Amino acid sequence: MGDLIDKYFQENLRLSKEDANMLHMRYYKEYGLAIEGLVRHHKVDPLEYNRKVDDALPMDVVLSPDPKLRQLLEDIDRSKVKLWLFTNAYITHGMRVVRLLGVEDMFEGITYCDYGARPLLCKPHPAMYEKAEIEAGARSAGHCYFVGKKPLCGLSPLHLVLTVRADDSSLNCQHAQARGWHTVHFLEPGDAEPVLMASEYRISSLEELRSKFPQFFKASLAPSDV
Repeated sequence: MGDLIDKYFQENLRLSKEDANMLHMRYYKEYGLAIEGLVRHHKVDPLEYNRKVDDALPMDVVLSPDPKLRQLLEDIDRSKVKLWLFTNAYITHGMRVVRLLGVEDMFEGITYCDYGARPLLCKPHPAMYEKAEIEAGARSAGHCYFVGKKPLCGLSPLHLVLTVRADDSSLNCQHAQARGWHTVHFLEPGDAEPVLMASEYRISSLEELRSKFPQFFKASLAPSDV
């Protein structure tokens, strides 16, 4: 995705490759999402951006049904937990990801960055976390569990909000944690560990959620039995 974003900056702002990447990263660090900087400062149409960047990704080549992920989600006790998606991407991208992974039916809803809204709201803005709480029907911030991980092959990540969350950047984890959410930072092998802990928990596999939060899995499925 990074290359497509840089290309968009180059073509629409008439920047060199180096300047495009520099501005892209500046907006990402300042606003949490490159498109927010484009909308604020260059009056870019975010829905056109979505068509040329997010929706242009060949995700069907990168993603395929994930039986292990599906089993993990099926083993969660839905009488205790509401599974909710939380993403900075537009809804078309978010739903396409879970459909390709074969887990679209496992979630009760999604909170996404609405590219058609003004102002554009995305993580790590506190109001975006509040929006997720309201849409997921959380009784309080303390009932939200946030799991975050790095984007897969540059794809915009989808985060889980277990309402009773794994996340793409330590910054998003830090803001979720500060709001009172129970936060899990998902670092895959090869990911650089942040100097400071970004969250209450850190995992290297989603399967570790079974031992971190056994109370949220079906009683017959103790961690040692899986």
